[in-house]
Amino acid sequence: MQAIFDVEAKKHDVFPLDNTSLTRWNGPKPNLTGDRTIFTYRGGLTSIPNSGAPHILNKSYTITAEVDIPEGGAEGMIVTDGGRFGGYGLFLSKGELGIRRGKPVFLYNLLDLKRTVWSGPELGAGKHTIVFDFKSDGPGLGKGGTGLLYVDGKEVDRNSMEHTTPITFPEDKTFDIGQDTRTGVAMLEYRYDVPFKFTGTINKITFNLGPEQLTEEERKHLPEIAHAIASAKD
Repeated sequence: MQAIFDVEAKKHDVFPLDNTSLTRWNGPKPNLTGDRTIFTYRGGLTSIPNSGAPHILNKSYTITAEVDIPEGGAEGMIVTDGGRFGGYGLFLSKGELGIRRGKPVFLYNLLDLKRTVWSGPELGAGKHTIVFDFKSDGPGLGKGGTGLLYVDGKEVDRNSMEHTTPITFPEDKTFDIGQDTRTGVAMLEYRYDVPFKFTGTINKITFNLGPEQLTEEERKHLPEIAHAIASAKD
C-alpha cells in the first residue's frame, strides 16, 4: 500500500507532504498593519483577516469607541475579533427585559477556557464615549493584566485576567466593526445571535497599542513555540 501511495503521490504532485501550515501561518510576513500602533475606523467594517487587524496580543492597549445612541436605546456589536474559541468583543448588551437600552460590555474569551467580562450602566440617548484600557503584566507570552472600562470619562468596571491569548486568535475568524460576521465570543452570559448588528451609530473607533512585551528568550524561540503549538493541534 505504501508503494502504491508513493507512486500515485508522485504522479499527482502530492509530495512534499507538509504539516507546518499553522507554523507558516503564524510566521512573520508582510502585512497591512506593519508596526502601526494607532488605528482609526469610522462606520462599519467586516471580514478583515487578523493580518489586517490591530494586534492586541502580548501588549497593553486602549480601545475607544465614540457612539451615538438613538431615542429608545441601542444594542449590538461595536467591535470584535475572534469568536467561539477565542477573541474579544465590545458591544451593547440587549438590555434588561428585552428593552433595547443596552449597557456596554467588553468580553475577553481566552481560548474558550475562560471568559472575563467588564460591564457598565445602560446608555441613554445621545453621544457616548466607551473606553477599554488594558495594562499587561508582561513581559511574557500570554501574560495577564488589568482592564478598566470607562463610560464618558468615568471608570465603571475594573477586572483582571491571569492569562491572555499568547499566539493568535482563531485563524478562521475575522475583525468586524458594527456586527459580528462569524461565531459570537459570548456563551451564556451576554449571549447574542450573530450578526448582532449595532443599532446606534458608530462615529469613531480608535485602537492605541503599546509595544509587544516578549522576553528576549521568547523572541528568539517564537518560531519554535509556534511550531510546537501547531504540532499539538495537529
